[in-house]
Amino acid sequence: MAQIGPGGQAGQAAPALQVGSLAVRFVGTANVSEDVVRANIQMRSGGAVDDTIIDRDIRSLYRTGLFEFIEVKRENVPGNLVNLVVEVTPKFRVLTVRYDGNTRVKDTRLEKETKTRANLALDERQVKEDAEKLREYYQKTGYNKVSINYQIERERTTGFGTVTFQISEGPRVKIKDIEFTGNDNVKPRRLRKEMETKRWWVFSWITGSGRFKDESFEDDLDKLRDYYREQGFLDVEIAPDRIAFDYPEPDRLVVTINVTEGRQYKIGDINFVGNELHSAELLTLVLTQRKGMVFTPSKLDEDTQNLEKFYGRDGYLNTRVRLIRKPNLSTGDIDIEYTLNESEQFSVESINIEGNTKTKSIVILREVVLGPGDIFNTTRMDISKNRLDNTRFFEDVNMTDETTNLPGRRNLKIAVREGRTGNLTFGAGFSSLESAVFFAEVTQSNFDLFNRRSFFQGDGQKFRLRMQVGSQSSEVILSFEEPWLFDQQLALGFSLYRTTSDYNSSFYEEIRTGAEVFLRKRLFEWVDGRLSYTYEIINLDNVDPSAPAVIQALAGEQNISKVGLQLLRDTRDKIVNTTSGSRMELNTEVAGGVFGGDLNYYRLEFRGSQFLPLFAAQTQVISLIGRAGVVEAYGDSASVPFYERFFLGGPYTLRGFEYREVGPRDSTGEPTGGGTYGMLSVEYSADIVSPIRFALFYDAGFVNEGAYDFAPGGYNDNFGIGLRLFVAGAPLSLDFGIPLTTDDNDEGNQFNFSFGTRF
Repeated sequence: MAQIGPGGQAGQAAPALQVGSLAVRFVGTANVSEDVVRANIQMRSGGAVDDTIIDRDIRSLYRTGLFEFIEVKRENVPGNLVNLVVEVTPKFRVLTVRYDGNTRVKDTRLEKETKTRANLALDERQVKEDAEKLREYYQKTGYNKVSINYQIERERTTGFGTVTFQISEGPRVKIKDIEFTGNDNVKPRRLRKEMETKRWWVFSWITGSGRFKDESFEDDLDKLRDYYREQGFLDVEIAPDRIAFDYPEPDRLVVTINVTEGRQYKIGDINFVGNELHSAELLTLVLTQRKGMVFTPSKLDEDTQNLEKFYGRDGYLNTRVRLIRKPNLSTGDIDIEYTLNESEQFSVESINIEGNTKTKSIVILREVVLGPGDIFNTTRMDISKNRLDNTRFFEDVNMTDETTNLPGRRNLKIAVREGRTGNLTFGAGFSSLESAVFFAEVTQSNFDLFNRRSFFQGDGQKFRLRMQVGSQSSEVILSFEEPWLFDQQLALGFSLYRTTSDYNSSFYEEIRTGAEVFLRKRLFEWVDGRLSYTYEIINLDNVDPSAPAVIQALAGEQNISKVGLQLLRDTRDKIVNTTSGSRMELNTEVAGGVFGGDLNYYRLEFRGSQFLPLFAAQTQVISLIGRAGVVEAYGDSASVPFYERFFLGGPYTLRGFEYREVGPRDSTGEPTGGGTYGMLSVEYSADIVSPIRFALFYDAGFVNEGAYDFAPGGYNDNFGIGLRLFVAGAPLSLDFGIPLTTDDNDEGNQFNFSFGTRF
């Protein structure tokens, strides 16, 4: 702005100050070059003197971490010039880092835990953090008596310092026991389950447990307090200063945790306020907690949600429930009051779908059990979400109600994120039946036969093409399934296949070529029904001239035309590494007769498995497998061919015996299979380091010549150990079986390895 002088003329603005000389001055030892200082500032000789730039440059120099103190000094000189001096006090630099006293751990390993390095700025705060990191590392590896100190020697003439970490390692300690005092109402074993800190056991060297770690132990104390509160002991105290650490031996630790339980609270009277739509008696039935039960905070919170869901089931979406706890001084219990703010009832106006870039909307809608005009039932909304999740078409499914301009109406909004449903897989595998297998497979679980523009995706159909070549077998399979035939929950599918194998016997090669068509439908609850028709050509080729007569008689081709009915109930929580639930399967087949073909027989077979979780700590599971079956000829067929009969032995049945070696034989010793079989398998498994599991198993079974001969007198059994792990995303089982009772078929212990599951 121009200024008006005494003479009334506009005066000129004062000329701007400019930087004259720009110098760098070091206070103390100059262990940083002047070029580093100038590279981090914007001030230059001849430039304008700008306080903002000067302040920014000071902050920039501090950010380098190389300087203890920074100051910019000014000197005014004639000609509107200002000479600037950047005065810096450098930090000491690290000359070297030393580790003293570490006899069990090498310096190079300790360096990975620290950030202090030679030639960097010496920052004592960082050195202190490094000492703590070293202590944490030692603790994780079992040296919980370790002591870490540090010493810094500064040489002012050079500006460098030496950092020495002084380490007293102590013995490597294992936790011998974790004991409790004051726990009058809870057993020590139950409390130990809540803790991550564990006693040393045989597999601790793999799992990393059995060592004391401060951070984990502090979390464990919180878990113990939470557990006690869940049991109604709301006043529980577990004081860290009352925990004892005893060393009966230099390398053994006994931890004693003192618990002050306090009194156990129970639920008193339960009242409802604001409930006009439903009576208190009806709402009480929704609750899982009743008067006189132990006061469990989490279950009471769940009951609050249950009440809101109960209202949501009838469309009262905005109903809110507030839980009020009222200590009753006269009874010592805690009374509960649920305050309800009931809302109006809502119906479904429309269904809006978003995010389905490749899946057709009809595929999503047919899984939804809510429709426009229905009462907005939140239970049905949750069921719909689960059904969409189970299709595995989407990485994420989110369902919410959406407001509209119409009173009493809400939209159902379905937001999905498409997942990958197709796979092209190439690979190699192996098993104890074949030394090597090479395969290529194309699968698409969201297939659309008539939509090439979308790369045949989006209609929910199933497609699979697999080609496999092995050292003793080959396989080609083409299968297709339409799960919603005529927009009904009825699946129609077919499969074409050709398999070749010569590991069944050294005397022949078995070739199966066939086609199957089937219908599948959910009958009730968890039970699916599957009706199928199969036409199969079985060719015993390359029969050895020295083969037994039973094989020679069946050389060449036989045609099988059969109808099958399967009832399946599957409640397993996971297909692989199952921890709970069961799978029950009943199969019936009728071949020949009115269906044609060369063979007349029928087959009945039951397969069941039950999974029982034991302890959550190592995900320990007991699995029980039972199987039984009968196959019998009828009509013109004198007997059932051996290749359609039952055999036991191998990685999927009796693991202590060779493949198909358990069962009847002919006079030459060749296995010929039986008309009746039964099998029982018991397996205990536990996590070592997820997903690797350890297993102990016992298998027993029999195969008898005639149909309906369930006499188990000629049974065979074995026991063994195994490992369960994943290789290239597929489950791999390694089992070593040892025969116990045999029937002239014991060729020693068997080692089996196989992909897939036995269930």
